[in-house]
Amino acid sequence: MNLGINLGVNPWAAAAMIGAIVVTSTAGEVLTAAAMKSIGDLDEIRAHSGLKGAIRAVVTCPLFFCGVGFLALAFFSLLFALNHMSLGLVAPASASLTVVTNTVAGKFFLHENVDRRRWTAAALICVGVYFLAH
Repeated sequence: MNLGINLGVNPWAAAAMIGAIVVTSTAGEVLTAAAMKSIGDLDEIRAHSGLKGAIRAVVTCPLFFCGVGFLALAFFSLLFALNHMSLGLVAPASASLTVVTNTVAGKFFLHENVDRRRWTAAALICVGVYFLAH
């Protein structure tokens, strides 16, 4: 298995770098989505309190800033991985696996309805990433 794609990165380090991107990105997206659900409908808030009230609702939500922090970590993890591995592996593997982890996190943490089609898509993405890595 040559996850480093000729850049001299051992497969475990490559998997760890991609894993860091996936975990931090998923955490950031889940926390941001949870924050927006807890805040409520921004259009409704804006109608009652104006634009300043909508902005205040977002910037006073700790979950929102936790989510943004994890998304920043995901970005810097991506930069680190791109410095050590091929774009042809890092971008598709991290983006695809993030879709899979977001599906799982949406179901179990945000209690979203995930139908059979989305589970099938997630499984097919895993198969695709496996072929990409080999």
